Amino acid sequence: MNDPDFRPPTGFVPAEESEPSENSSSFPEEQDPPEDTSFWSDDTDVAPVGTRGGRHSSHRIESSLRSLIEWVAVAVGALAVALVIKAFLLQAFYIPSESMTETLNVNDRVLVNKLSYRIGNIDRGDIVVFEKPPAAPGSITDFIKRVAALPGETITFVDGEVFIDGQLLNEPYLDGDTHPNSAAIVSEGCTNTPSADLCTLAEGWYFVLGDNRDNSTDSRSFGPIKEDALVGRAFLKVWPLGDLGFL
Repeated sequence: MNDPDFRPPTGFVPAEESEPSENSSSFPEEQDPPEDTSFWSDDTDVAPVGTRGGRHSSHRIESSLRSLIEWVAVAVGALAVALVIKAFLLQAFYIPSESMTETLNVNDRVLVNKLSYRIGNIDRGDIVVFEKPPAAPGSITDFIKRVAALPGETITFVDGEVFIDGQLLNEPYLDGDTHPNSAAIVSEGCTNTPSADLCTLAEGWYFVLGDNRDNSTDSRSFGPIKEDALVGRAFLKVWPLGDLGFL
């Protein structure tokens, strides 16, 4: 209407429509949530200055200490097991002389079963390790020989051959001929009068001989050995590896 007499009331200005901003929306629920400017944050990666490095360093020290304690415990446990095995079950010995050739040579290593005679019998032909007899010469503390005669049996030597209660002893492990013993067998383990070619064994005593009969210090010189002196039975050659095998 172009009525010249009509004018809008003084001071009235038509309202201007504001343009929507980039973040505005015609639907309130679609608007971006307000930025959290709170001082406290739930971000676990945020820590007060100077504390993160300290915690990590402390954790590394604790971890290293725990690993060290574990390894020490393992080492101590292994040592304890080894000592128990050596004291009661198995022990390695080396051969220092030629008295058992060709079965065992110098510097061979054998394993000895120390439990064998606690639960089993000593048999003829066993290769045994025993403590040095009082009458034996030298500084070696342990001897290794083969059992030839058992308690109650009579062992005799005729032209170098061995007889047990009058029966010739089969000895396939010997290498070559042997010579008669020239010295008298003197020992409390023999119940007979000392003789160079005869010994009747008392209870609990054993007559032992080296396989290298002519180069062996054995019961022919230091007499029979007591059962209490036995360390155990050698059952396995472990060195050299090429000769690995049971005895």
